[in-house]
Amino acid sequence: MMNNITNFLILILVSFISKNVYSQTAPFRISLEPINIEGLGGLQSFAFGQHNGKWLLVGGRLDGLHRRQPFASFDQAGHNTQLIVIDPFTKQKWTSPLTSLSTELQDQLSSTNMEFYQEGKYLYLIGGYGYSPTFDDHFTYSRLTAIDVASVIQAVINHSSITPHFRQIIDPQFQVTGGQLEKINNTFYLVGGQKFMGLYNPMGPDHGPGFTQEYSNQIRKFILNDNGDKINIQHLPSITDTAQLHRRDFNVVPQIFPDGGEGLTAFSGVFQTKADLPYLNCVNIDSVTYQPNRNFTQYYNHYHCAKIPLYAAGKHEMHNLFFGGIAQYYDSLGTLVQDNNVPFVKTIARVTRDANGSMAEYKLPIEMPTLLGAGSEFIPNEQLSTYPNGVIKLDDLLDDTTQLGYIFGGISSTAANIFWANEGDLSSASSQLFKVNLIKNKTSAIDNINKHSTGTLKLMVYPNPNDGHMIIEYQLIQSSDVKMILLNHDGKKLEEKIFRNLPAGKHTFNKKIENLSTGGVYYLTIKTKYETAKQKIIVEP
Repeated sequence: MMNNITNFLILILVSFISKNVYSQTAPFRISLEPINIEGLGGLQSFAFGQHNGKWLLVGGRLDGLHRRQPFASFDQAGHNTQLIVIDPFTKQKWTSPLTSLSTELQDQLSSTNMEFYQEGKYLYLIGGYGYSPTFDDHFTYSRLTAIDVASVIQAVINHSSITPHFRQIIDPQFQVTGGQLEKINNTFYLVGGQKFMGLYNPMGPDHGPGFTQEYSNQIRKFILNDNGDKINIQHLPSITDTAQLHRRDFNVVPQIFPDGGEGLTAFSGVFQTKADLPYLNCVNIDSVTYQPNRNFTQYYNHYHCAKIPLYAAGKHEMHNLFFGGIAQYYDSLGTLVQDNNVPFVKTIARVTRDANGSMAEYKLPIEMPTLLGAGSEFIPNEQLSTYPNGVIKLDDLLDDTTQLGYIFGGISSTAANIFWANEGDLSSASSQLFKVNLIKNKTSAIDNINKHSTGTLKLMVYPNPNDGHMIIEYQLIQSSDVKMILLNHDGKKLEEKIFRNLPAGKHTFNKKIENLSTGGVYYLTIKTKYETAKQKIIVEP
């Protein structure tokens, strides 16, 4: 769910560095092959399980971006009230209504943004948000449901009873929507999310019918024991961080860290506690603790979208692929553009952690074919060699081309920014299926590194272009003298200032270029004792 974002700001960030510094020979290439299945409708923000090449899709929305009017937002007509089975190989689909199940099961299984995880034969669903006819209101559900995936798939195909294959328990710790459910070793991790009760209203909780919104701010850990009859939950101590875990509608991706251990990384997400904007850092989680990464900035793919984790054991490199969605930044002809309306984007990006633990972001040379990807899912090829947590073993992919799996669903938008104009016809739930192929050994392939992603200064100049008046913003990770140098297009120094012994933290400086007679291109350098950042400024008086 999106918050009220009223300020519109576009920043153009271009480093004064030769373009080849931005490029890196790609470790692999990715291709997308559109696949169509007759009669398959659109779906977004759903859960899935799979067995022997067939998929089971549960919950989600049949429409696009939620509308801003409370009476129309997350309405009952958009609920997915059936189970969907798909065979992508034969291009067949089957459905079964939820009506034979208990009211409690129908409510949760038709909700959106459930957390889910498949463990062997069972698909576990947690929480989710939706309208409950029983209570005539919108709820975040406090339930965990176990589904026997293979049995349900067979029952749907054969038009037989699905009711024996569902079990459900109630637990207030599971009253979460928009979080992510993953595992590290034998422990489940319910990361982030929120409890949202009532009708959504972009004007805030005290307007119209009103609502309550409570972020989890936690990593909730538990052990799940399931003997096929009873489900037993052993809750472990939670981790709470109201600053770094105040996230929802984001990507949490299983990882193999450089030491070979399993873990998770929580990428981006919304919203910051002091601004209606996405987080730009990530949080690394292992079996013992968690650690925000302040040395990496993620500029692309801020909302939940299809993602693929791959680990190259020989090089100790962890690759994370993200496909489209919604983001505060996008690339325009080699220029990084910031849009605080947080638009729909086409960007396909890779975030790689190297053997030393350093992370960097790369824009792939291909894009999604349309403004597509928010609320989509990647459904992996079951035949691939993976680590126990589902990370693909990249070094085991020996063929030149390997089918990694499929991307399905998500929101397809007709324009980048539609929220305040949305009457329900500007976006839709996508029915498009994409086969995802990985192509190795293509040394000519180039991925463009987002140089801003690896710097700690996080230099920003805005507005840009400007009329000679601008705001310069940067971060210091330690106390330092700061030198500011301004050059014109010919490299002539126009100004140099030194700020002595500035403390760690964010610094903002209002700047006016003096004696400005004409516009043009200028170059700003911020230099500390440990790092230098350079920025191109376009002046249009």
